[in-house]
Amino acid sequence: MKNKFLPVSQKDMQAAGIRQLDFVYVSGDAYVDHPSFGSAIISRVLQSRGYTVGMICQPDFHDAESIAALGRPRLAFLVSSGNMDSMVNHYTVAKHRRKTDAFSPGGAMGRRPDRAVTVYCNMIRKVYGKVPVVIGGMEASLRRLGHYDYWSDRVRRSVLLESGADLISYGMGERSIVEIADALDAGIAVRDITYVRGTVWKTREEELVRDAVRLPDFEEIQANRRIYAESFRIQYRNTDPFQASVLYETYGGKTFVVQNPPALPLSTMEMDDVYDLPYARRWHPMYDSEGGIPALSEIRFSLTSNRGCFGGCSFCALTFHEGRIVQARSHESILKEAEDMTHDPEFKGYIHDVGGPTAQLRAPACGKQLTKGACPDRQCLFPDPCPHLRVDHSDYLKLLRELRALPHVKKVFVRSGIRYDYLMADPDRTFLDELCRYHISGQLRVAPEHVSDRVLKLMGKPGKDVYESFLAAFDEANRRCGKEQYAVPYFISSHPGSRLKDAVFLAEYIRNSGHMPEQVQDFYPTPGTVSTCMYYTGINPLTMEDVYVARNPHEKAMQRALIQYARPENYNLVREALHRTGREDLIGFGKECLIPPRPIRGKKGGSGGPQKKRRAEGRRRGR
Repeated sequence: MKNKFLPVSQKDMQAAGIRQLDFVYVSGDAYVDHPSFGSAIISRVLQSRGYTVGMICQPDFHDAESIAALGRPRLAFLVSSGNMDSMVNHYTVAKHRRKTDAFSPGGAMGRRPDRAVTVYCNMIRKVYGKVPVVIGGMEASLRRLGHYDYWSDRVRRSVLLESGADLISYGMGERSIVEIADALDAGIAVRDITYVRGTVWKTREEELVRDAVRLPDFEEIQANRRIYAESFRIQYRNTDPFQASVLYETYGGKTFVVQNPPALPLSTMEMDDVYDLPYARRWHPMYDSEGGIPALSEIRFSLTSNRGCFGGCSFCALTFHEGRIVQARSHESILKEAEDMTHDPEFKGYIHDVGGPTAQLRAPACGKQLTKGACPDRQCLFPDPCPHLRVDHSDYLKLLRELRALPHVKKVFVRSGIRYDYLMADPDRTFLDELCRYHISGQLRVAPEHVSDRVLKLMGKPGKDVYESFLAAFDEANRRCGKEQYAVPYFISSHPGSRLKDAVFLAEYIRNSGHMPEQVQDFYPTPGTVSTCMYYTGINPLTMEDVYVARNPHEKAMQRALIQYARPENYNLVREALHRTGREDLIGFGKECLIPPRPIRGKKGGSGGPQKKRRAEGRRRGR
């Protein structure tokens, strides 16, 4: 018997014999009951504790009454923008409106508002007044205190104040949402729920805030970029659940936003319990006529094996959201899910992914992390692997072998990112050999991000030499297994610290490798990252040193064009960049040149024969 969806209408409530729901979950995503969607996890966790939950997904934000589709909940409204920040979902880094939304029926854009959390909360307040409202998910989690907002280009208040909600459940919310639910069910007023880990609350009585670190006032971080960086630095050092202090931020000297320490990580048994809940693992049938939900297509036959990442990349918000302590499911739990997957009529024998933020991380970085936490002043992998780092691929390798052995499974892919620096720290090449032999199909996407060591240092990434040693090991592994496969690099342009000369250096590296990247991402300043703090302040908050930032759109366009210098449409930008940096030696017909003196009609590449030979050689070598 198929697992039932949660109620989405009064008719569903009547069929389930529910007169009033305990919780109503409002989401900016369409309703997909799959554990890759935060709304599904939170609602099913609550259901497992005996609470009734209904789903209002993508309500009509032009009509406040649409928020009343399931009536007033007994305990609280839960609100999330969905799996993504609504502004990232809607806009490119150039602030152009995206054309599609993978989390909406048929990929249609426009089914959710900008700043969805705030809009939905305002709708709830308009209809229901002072009903308890708890917000969560990426948008709320990463905007929990005063933050730089790229889209309005200013420092905005905590989303708790902007939305008018009562509580934020930040990070991975399974623990906090149950504590909140039990408190509300016990009759505790939402304003008095001030003790739950992984939450942010507000008060006008500073004396209620005890044993806490006071952050710079909001007005200070809004007026002074150095103070903003100092505040961010304090927050960054307080993201570990075992070491973090209570933090609070003052607004106008009258309102205090208080962040409790993060929730403790889940044990393997608790992770298993979360993923073994009765998910329907499909989009709701009400979307069938519109073509379903595109975001489900890749993850439907993928397996989540872990969460958290001790990689610590500056441009990634995982430290602020999932944390640095890796948590993993048991083999038994993952294998059970995979076996169930093979009975799906639409399963074709291919498991699309087995991983998480970083595929091969299956345990905390060292033995002390689950009792003392992650080091506040030391990264596990950067600038070099910590001497205490446990480097071991054996558990993940065993899991992949077990999955390959399941009946009806033809191929198990690894498409989550792998940390090549972690892989290179392992002298045993068995995992790399089996990755090449069994788990990729022609191409392995890797993310060196850049090759300038100065830029890489600001990114929190290993030096170029580590990437090159990985490429050599990858080539050798493919030779051993008799396959011709390519490592496809992913680069970020205009990251803080990157000047035009760094972009030229990267272009020269690409020229020598013979592989022209198909995709390039301009640095996108999203909330909750070290890099975004650098972008806004021009200061590295971890060292308080000044950082160069390319903010001019034209310079950013030149940096991006240099990474794809052979494209005819980039010719003028590349030429201008080379003139600006005094690198006219790279303009010509020589083998070292990036572009010819003038555009060549009918040529796909900008520099003729030598470039074609290098690209052919690069393809042969898998670069």
